[in-house]
Amino acid sequence: MTKESIDPKVYNLYDEYCHSQMERRDFLNRAAALSVVGGSGLAMATALLPRYAEAQTISFTDDRMKARYVAYDSPGGTSGKMRGYLVKPAGNGPFPAVVVIHENRGLNPYIEDVARRIAVEGFLALAPDGLFPIGGYPGNDDDGKIMQSSLDGNKLFTDLLNSARFLKNHEWSNGKLGATGFCYGGGVVNDFAVRLGADLQAGVPFYGRAAATEDVPKIQAALMIHYAADDPRVNAMRDEYEKALKTNGKDFVMYTYEGTRHGFHNNSTPRYDEKQAKIAWERTISFFKKHLA
Repeated sequence: MTKESIDPKVYNLYDEYCHSQMERRDFLNRAAALSVVGGSGLAMATALLPRYAEAQTISFTDDRMKARYVAYDSPGGTSGKMRGYLVKPAGNGPFPAVVVIHENRGLNPYIEDVARRIAVEGFLALAPDGLFPIGGYPGNDDDGKIMQSSLDGNKLFTDLLNSARFLKNHEWSNGKLGATGFCYGGGVVNDFAVRLGADLQAGVPFYGRAAATEDVPKIQAALMIHYAADDPRVNAMRDEYEKALKTNGKDFVMYTYEGTRHGFHNNSTPRYDEKQAKIAWERTISFFKKHLA
């Protein structure tokens, strides 16, 4: 099923499902009850569920990089310990470093694949699993979403912030740090820019919550901010954020991608827009190479 054939009402319901405590069974039942154009609401809803195995772009065995899980201390976080997926480019380094922040469901296969994509471009990448202190990503997004919502938000952010600092100071890092993230992770990247100050050189949030306006003066990193065209919840914050960044003389650029919905970079579901995701990714890698090399 193509993304064009899915009724907008099903897309809207899927967005609600992703960002609420709605269970998969309720999502599918509600979709089945919708009056849709061009087919079955249930079939459309089923097509939107992620298919991670089919979406992998960089193999675990790709000889351009080497990946492993690493554990590290995280004072002030959920448990005091964290784990992440560390991906080292081929070669001896040191390398510029990029931390990759997951969505609201933990470290799923899509985010691990993004870390590998970054590593084959020559960056040391770390994708932390915010769910590690309570057992780690459970193998499916539905349970992961529930687990993440059960965490204290401030402690979760502290775990992710400690992950960024761990990466910046890693023996394979050249000391220059970038961050990217998606949805919840995009909002974390904006907050990293506030909290890390000069310790963050570049941030690239994808369709994430904006930093608080009063905190924008603290930002020192260069920012490249990606938005979907059809994403009312996130885009409602855009104008005020842009104004605050301009008023405070920050180094930033914002892009909105025509014809896209929230999640357009995630190639595991029909929300993926291959053309626009490629443009956004090429811009992202060029931005990191400019600011972290």
